[in-house]
Amino acid sequence: MIVMKFGGSSVADAARLRHVAEIVKTQLPKKPALVLSAMGDTTDHLLEAGDIALKEGKAEIKNVAKLHQDTVKALKLPVQKEINELLDELTRLLSGIALIRELTPRTKDYLVSFGERLSVRIAAGFLKTLNINAKAFDAWDLGFISDSNYTKADLLRDSWDLIPAKVNQQIKGNVLPVVTGFLAKDEKGSITTLGRGGSDLSATMIGAACKADEVQVWKDVDGILTADPRIVKNARPVQNVTYDEAAELAYFGAQVLHPRAMQPCMKTGTPVLVKNSYNIDAPGTRIEQTLSGVKKSPPVRAITSKHNVTLVDIISTRMLGQYGFLAEVFSIFSKHNISIDMVATSEVSVSLTLDTAYDLTEVKKELGKIASVDIKTGKAIVSIIGNVKRSSEILARAFRICQLIGITVQMVSQGASKVNISFIVNDTEAEEVVKSLHIDFFDAVEK
Repeated sequence: MIVMKFGGSSVADAARLRHVAEIVKTQLPKKPALVLSAMGDTTDHLLEAGDIALKEGKAEIKNVAKLHQDTVKALKLPVQKEINELLDELTRLLSGIALIRELTPRTKDYLVSFGERLSVRIAAGFLKTLNINAKAFDAWDLGFISDSNYTKADLLRDSWDLIPAKVNQQIKGNVLPVVTGFLAKDEKGSITTLGRGGSDLSATMIGAACKADEVQVWKDVDGILTADPRIVKNARPVQNVTYDEAAELAYFGAQVLHPRAMQPCMKTGTPVLVKNSYNIDAPGTRIEQTLSGVKKSPPVRAITSKHNVTLVDIISTRMLGQYGFLAEVFSIFSKHNISIDMVATSEVSVSLTLDTAYDLTEVKKELGKIASVDIKTGKAIVSIIGNVKRSSEILARAFRICQLIGITVQMVSQGASKVNISFIVNDTEAEEVVKSLHIDFFDAVEK
């Protein structure tokens, strides 16, 4: 058994669905389960409809209805009744929002769920016309049970037992399940969404819980690349990475797989293959526990960058031998729900990085009671993901490159996983650093 997940751009319209069906047909001997995102920009259109209902008091589903009805018509599907029933349900929901002028997180989850629910019914209907025994499922009907943390719910432990029992039953019955990504229900029966990377998480959860041979995540890129192709024109796909490397890349800017989406497969050792639905001949990137089968491992797997970063320097002589100082510092950030990216400490100071989206006015006041605080904006994190056994070589080469191009490194941190070496530079310098590092670690090798 395998799991195949297709994102929104891969199922954006009738033409893309035909293409996806061709890919699925090649994998039928492997007994696939499909996980789908909402079609194209449907989620954005649903949120826009919610906003219109809230502010203008109107139930407007024109954009959502047109895409799905046009797709049903283009593919000549006998599912118009199911689609219309969902569109009618959506209209009633928006009318309720318009009437009470309130859109709670729970209602927002219910609202955006229509994208995936429409998507799987159309896709399953089309696969049936190709004589494939496909059946659409809402995720909660296959064991996806979550907590009630609406808009960013976590799956409950029971899901690990419920999902394989229900999915394997369909697979054994020669059914191709077409499952909504991103969605679950809480124990009260309310629809929840799984937050960032939620559709990928749905796929990896099915794959891990069912002990699948592989989870295929079909995107619109050739896999994980050595750098952002918008910065480095000749960035190339990375053939193999470990879970740790992929998680670090995702966290520090590579938007291929969200770190939490990989957690189920990390737990069970299930491999994940990232493929391009627009370029099916590209080998993609295989993510697995170890790279034992890879003969020669280069020192660096990929280079990424994260922009709009704030650097906070906290200095206090109290820190020297002072019990609980760091705990006090971090509790202040925790109190204000601020997530920290990088940390570096010395005997008298701690430096850390944050997203610029946070308002640090109150934080600075509270930190000022125990230390002097210097906040610098306009920074970027450059991260090098590579072979832990060659970290000294990587650091030496990276600093040599920065010295050659006249850029001062303002902070350095090596991640706990030891596969990530990150440093801070000015935001305006980050692209030049990434390009120069890529030349040294990748292009120079080829020459």
